Amino acid sequence: MAKRASAASATESDEVFELAAEVFRVMAAPMRLKIISSLCQGEKNVSQLLEEIDTTQPNMSQHLNTLYQAGVLGRRREGVQIYYRIINDRVVTLCRAVCTQIAIEADSR
Repeated sequence: MAKRASAASATESDEVFELAAEVFRVMAAPMRLKIISSLCQGEKNVSQLLEEIDTTQPNMSQHLNTLYQAGVLGRRREGVQIYYRIINDRVVTLCRAVCTQIAIEADSR
């Protein structure tokens, strides 16, 4: 019985690690971290994001789509504009924690 419980526990932790790795994969691009940071201030469309983040429109759209597909962002259409917003607060919390720690360490050098 203990072996079955142990195997189930290992399978559950494997799933947790796989999900965590997926979150880290999605957040591994600096451009996506910039987008997440910008959207922490509230919902924005692509033009508004491009005013804040230096990249091309196709590159921005590719990263927004990756974040949308991963369940980090939600989107809504208003006329011809598509507005993006954060729907996964767990990713925001993780992003802030990591970026804050890195900033603190960089300042102490």
